[in-house]
Amino acid sequence: MKKTVLRSYARLIARKGVNIEKGQEVVIAASLDQPEFVRILVEECYRAGAGKVVVEWDYQPLTKLHVRHQSTKTLSHVEKWEEEKWQHYVDRLPCRIHLRSNDPDGLRGINTAKLAKSRQGQYKVLKSYRKQLEGRYQWCIAAVPGRAWAKKVFPDLSPARAEEKLWEVILSCSRVTDDPLQAWDEHNADLASRCEYLNNLHIRELRYRAANGTDLTVGMIPQAVFCGGLETSLTGHSFNPNIPSEEVFISPMKGKAEGIVYSSMPLSYEGQLIENFCLRFEGGKIVEVKAEKGQEQLEQMVSMDEGAAYLGECALVPYDSPIRKAGVLFYNTLFDENAACHLAIGRGFIDTIRDYGRYTGEECHQMGINESMIHVDFMIGTADLSIDAVCEDGSVVPVFRNGNWAF
Repeated sequence: MKKTVLRSYARLIARKGVNIEKGQEVVIAASLDQPEFVRILVEECYRAGAGKVVVEWDYQPLTKLHVRHQSTKTLSHVEKWEEEKWQHYVDRLPCRIHLRSNDPDGLRGINTAKLAKSRQGQYKVLKSYRKQLEGRYQWCIAAVPGRAWAKKVFPDLSPARAEEKLWEVILSCSRVTDDPLQAWDEHNADLASRCEYLNNLHIRELRYRAANGTDLTVGMIPQAVFCGGLETSLTGHSFNPNIPSEEVFISPMKGKAEGIVYSSMPLSYEGQLIENFCLRFEGGKIVEVKAEKGQEQLEQMVSMDEGAAYLGECALVPYDSPIRKAGVLFYNTLFDENAACHLAIGRGFIDTIRDYGRYTGEECHQMGINESMIHVDFMIGTADLSIDAVCEDGSVVPVFRNGNWAF
C-alpha cells in the first residue's frame, strides 16, 4: 500500500479519531503486525500536536504462553506499577488509540476458563480506575491488516496479496478518500440527523423481528438518547470512537428484554470464533444460549459477571451499509458490527444518558444503564429484519424494514 495513502489514514485517526489537542499525551495499543504503520501513526500524532506518544505492544502467541504457564493467581494479580500506570491515565487523560489486527483464531486452544478467571481478578482492581476515566477522555478503535487475519478473510489469495487486499477494503470502508477529513464531517452530519429523528420519537420499546426466528422486544431508558459518529467528552473534546462507523446506538433499560435473538454473523471473542448462536431473554436476562460452534466460550462470556447476562447496547445499522456492500466477512467486530444491526451484552454507555455530565455513574446505573466488566457486540442484522419503535404516546413507528432504514 502506498505510504501516502497510509499517511492519510494515520492523519484521519489522529485528527478525526482521537482529535489530539496540543500537548496531549497519546497511548497507542497495537499488535506486532504493522510496525511501519504504527511509526507513521506516531509521527502523525506528533504533527497533530501530541506532547508525548507511547506504544504498548501486544502479541497473541505470548498471551497463550502466559495463560499456559502462569497460575490463575499470578495471571489475576495486578502489579503496583500497573496500578500506577492506570492512575497516570486518570490524572493525565491521554488519548487512547486501539489498532486491531489480531488473528480471529489466534487464541484457539487456550484455557478459556483460566483466561476468564484471570480477567475477572484483574477487573476487581482496575474497575475503580475505569470508572474514573469513563466519559472523560478521547479514544478511537481502528484497524490494520495482520497477515493471519488477512488470510482468514481472503483464504484463496497469497499471504502478501491477502494483506494488500485487506488494506484496500479497510481504507475504503474507513472513508479514506481524497479528503477523508471532509468525508467524515459529512458522514457525522448524516448520523447526527438520524439520531435527532429517533430521539424526537421518544421511543420506549424496540421490537425486532426476522425470518430466522428473531423475536425480541427491548425496553428503553426514558432519559437515554441515540448517539452515533462524533462524540464529545466531559472535558469538551470531540472525537470519533470508531473508524469505520455506520451505527446509531443507544443503551437500553437493564431488565427490559423479552424473547429470542439469532446471530447473523460469526463472533470473534478472545481470539476464538462463536458461530450460529442464539440468546433467549426473560426479564431482561439471558436464560439460555445455544451455539453450533463455541458453546463453551459463549457460556463463559455471558457469565463473566452479573451484568454480562444483560444488554448494554442496541445499535442500528442499515443492511446496505458500505461495509456490507464490500461483500467481505471480516471476522472482526469493528467491521462486522458496522455491516449489520447488532446488540451488545454487558456494559452500557453512561454517555447515552441525556446531559450525563450532571449525574454520577451510580445515578446512571440506577436509571437503567447496565454495568459489567465486558461489552461484546454481536450481529443480528438480516436482509429481512424489521424493527418497530413503540413510542411514549403509544404509537408504533417503523424504524427498519427489509434490513434498512424505514425513514
